[in-house]
Amino acid sequence: MEIGRDTVKGLNKGFGGSELFKRTYREGMALVEEAASYLDGPGREQAKDLPRATALAYATESMRMTTRLMQVAAWLLVQKAVHEGEMTETEALSEKYELGGRDLAKTEPAKAAQMLPDVLRDLIQRSENIYERIDRLDAQLRAGEEPSRSALTSQQAKVEAFFRDTLNTKYTKH
Repeated sequence: MEIGRDTVKGLNKGFGGSELFKRTYREGMALVEEAASYLDGPGREQAKDLPRATALAYATESMRMTTRLMQVAAWLLVQKAVHEGEMTETEALSEKYELGGRDLAKTEPAKAAQMLPDVLRDLIQRSENIYERIDRLDAQLRAGEEPSRSALTSQQAKVEAFFRDTLNTKYTKH
C-alpha cells in the first residue's frame, strides 16, 4: 500500500481515537502529573532524611522514573497528534518518534531501592507498568497490527465470535 499524507498504513490514526488509547493517555498523563507533584513536594522532603546510600538510590530511581514517564508522554502526544491530523502516521512511525529509553527503562533498580519511600516505589512500579504497555503498543503499531489491551482481549473476542456464530447457526436452522 502506498503511504501518502492522507493514507494510513496501519491503524495508528484509528488507534488515537480508540477507548484503549483514551484510557492509556489519561492514565499516562495523570501518572506524569502525580510523579511530578510527588517529586517536587513530599518526595523532596522525604529525600532530605534518607541515609546516603538510599538518597543515591532515590536520585537514581527518580531520574529513571522521570525518563520513563517523559518517553511515555512523548509517545502518547505523538499518537494524539496523528489522530488529530497534526502529524501523518508515516511521520509518527519514523525512528525519530519511536519509544525511547528502553535500556534505561529496563535496567535493574539500585540495591537500596527497596529502602525508598513507599509512595516512590509505587510510582516507580506504575511507571514501569505503563512503559511496558506503551512499548507493546508501539511494537504493535510498527508491525501494522491493531493494538489490543492484552492477549485476553483477543481471546475474549474469539470466544464471543464463536458464540455469535454458533447462536446464529442454531437459530437460522429452525
